[in-house]
Amino acid sequence: MTELPKDYKLLGRLRFWLLGAAVFVYLVIIAGSIVRATGSGLACPDWPTCNGNWLPPLRADALIVYAHRVVTLLVAPVVLVVAYIVIRSFRHTKLIFRPVLLALPLLALQAVLGAFVVNLDLVGWLVALHLGLSLIILGLLVIATIMAFVRYYDPAQADRLKFQSSFSRLTLISSGLIFVVLVSGAFVSGSNSGTACIGWPLCNGEFVPNTLFGWINVIHRISVALAGVSMLLLMWRAWRTQRTQRAILPAATLTVVLFFSQILVGALQSTQGFPAYFIGLHVATASAVWASSMITLAFVGLAARSPEEEHEEASQPVYGGQRARDLIRLTKPIIVALLLVTTYAGMVVGGRAIPSLSLTFWVMLGGTLAAGGSGAVNQYIDRELDQRMTRTSKRPIASGRMTGAEGLAFGLALLFISFYLFAGFVNLLAALLSLAGMLYYVLLYSLWLKHANEQNIVIGGGAGAIPPLVGWAAATGTLSIPALFLFAIIFMWTPPHFWALALVREKDYARAGIPMMPVIRGEKETRWQIFLYTIVLVGLTLLMTFLDMAGNVYLISALLLGLWLIYIAWQVWRVGGNKIAWRMYRHSSMYLAFLFVALMVDALV
Repeated sequence: MTELPKDYKLLGRLRFWLLGAAVFVYLVIIAGSIVRATGSGLACPDWPTCNGNWLPPLRADALIVYAHRVVTLLVAPVVLVVAYIVIRSFRHTKLIFRPVLLALPLLALQAVLGAFVVNLDLVGWLVALHLGLSLIILGLLVIATIMAFVRYYDPAQADRLKFQSSFSRLTLISSGLIFVVLVSGAFVSGSNSGTACIGWPLCNGEFVPNTLFGWINVIHRISVALAGVSMLLLMWRAWRTQRTQRAILPAATLTVVLFFSQILVGALQSTQGFPAYFIGLHVATASAVWASSMITLAFVGLAARSPEEEHEEASQPVYGGQRARDLIRLTKPIIVALLLVTTYAGMVVGGRAIPSLSLTFWVMLGGTLAAGGSGAVNQYIDRELDQRMTRTSKRPIASGRMTGAEGLAFGLALLFISFYLFAGFVNLLAALLSLAGMLYYVLLYSLWLKHANEQNIVIGGGAGAIPPLVGWAAATGTLSIPALFLFAIIFMWTPPHFWALALVREKDYARAGIPMMPVIRGEKETRWQIFLYTIVLVGLTLLMTFLDMAGNVYLISALLLGLWLIYIAWQVWRVGGNKIAWRMYRHSSMYLAFLFVALMVDALV
């Protein structure tokens, strides 16, 4: 057994301090850029008060300024704590000590430059320099954070970054191009020189600009084009040579997805009249691209893979037809289809009309990617459990047809693309609700609740109950009490549905060590709970009509469907057996689909 270093516990705390410092710097960049882009700084021209008052007025511009001030003030003490710990105990860990030590003076210089940027009314080169320093500080903290986490889990990790393969050199080039894109973009924006080069791809109808600002615009355009090409190469090379690298492949994939999402947000921002939240999303995405590229760079350098290793991995055969089928299986398409029914029902019931074809397309596409991405990440998380269960042992990752890195990268890519589609083509509320559902399922349920206790599926049911809220928000831009009833119906439907499956697969769950109800409290108690929850579920569905949230078409349908489901649940309780439990599992899915179809018909008549 390898003896742990004496500073191992301290390293465990340091990694979170470093992560916090990186997050605060990221937030400072976002908040500062929003203040600049919106001109909110004029709302509070003095410091530390706001027009002589310690509390800001309840206006968006003043609150933005105060948010920027708060996160800025938090950065310094966090970085100082990090520096104290590092200087005291980690001087010999170069990839932690050197980045932190270098970040300290840069942070002080950045603060001074920030004051000049405000006082000199957004001089272009100062804005670019200010952002460039912020990005460098963020990159240094990201590298130190990655090293701290890697060293914590692998104390034998070499303390150096080594780039010896063509892929590793491509990551260096891509990161450099991203930096140039962001800094040159900040100069164009900060100097208001965008009008110096009208037209595309020519600049004022000329190949060669005749002004300095024109050249800056051209340099920015060229860097964007080169970065775009490098991103495509990075994606292609990563999926050929890094298929087994669980850190590198997802990080590289997300860098590419975020880069092109940034381009999408920028394009929509200019065509949709610069809505306020697009400004924040544009800045947050730009900073996230840089952070993701630094994460990729750090993992690639630490892996120090040789050209021979990457060539050997690239030579492994990948069969297109089987790969396409496996990617579809990763998304759990049957579950996705049921979630889309509830999403569309939320749109129809909320809007009291058939939604437009355009809105329907984007909501269905975003919903498919969100649910599918969540399913893929879930299969990555459960890959070892799935190998021990008959029902799931043939899934792509569990069976070994796909690597864990491929499954995780694919799932994360779908999740991020889904969020940007919702934000760009639907509305912010629908995007945030979808994001909440993804985080609920992946983090709260898959990583924690599923392994916590027998009530896992009860609380975890909230993840599957969010899609109708997304549909409602997409159609109306708001949420209301009836929308919450749709959430509650699915929330109450989830336990009897999945407990029926757990009865059929009890031995599988016991073998995998998952504390489902039949495993912990026995078959008899589970059958009773299924019947009890079904009674409550049907009562809840009928309550909508009595509260004047639905009409008679829905009432009759809910009553007939409810009696049908109660009868099956009664058989599960009184008769028992896997055959009845399996019928409950399958028919409860049909019940939910028909119930939401009835809701839609009732809303339209």
